[in-house]
Amino acid sequence: MSDTKPTVLFICQHNAGRSRLGAALLEHLAGDDYTVTSAGISPDTAVNPAVAASIAELGMDIRRRTPRVVTTSDLDEADVVVLMKPGLNLPSTPRGRVLKWSFPNPENWDVDSVRPLRDAIASRIKTDIVF
Repeated sequence: MSDTKPTVLFICQHNAGRSRLGAALLEHLAGDDYTVTSAGISPDTAVNPAVAASIAELGMDIRRRTPRVVTTSDLDEADVVVLMKPGLNLPSTPRGRVLKWSFPNPENWDVDSVRPLRDAIASRIKTDIVF
């Protein structure tokens, strides 16, 4: 068995909501078993506040994480790429396994609306990503 941890990359449009939820939830659920990253096609300027608040309820602070653009290097290095919405136009073909999920964009949602999305993503992580 390899000493290196598998890398999981979560991608959404703005890297402010869905991909941030996925990355934070995998970190929360799997601890240090994975290298977890996230990125977006056209990054926003900050993490969605309601998303950050829903993750804070789990004891994690993601408010200062900066949305960033997905790169060819990200796609080359990831063992698993999780597309959080259909139809994302990636800069290259991912090297690793690709999971295609479809979750609504929580843009302009409040924390009460984000909680069910957070829980649905956590459930999908538990069933689709082995840890």
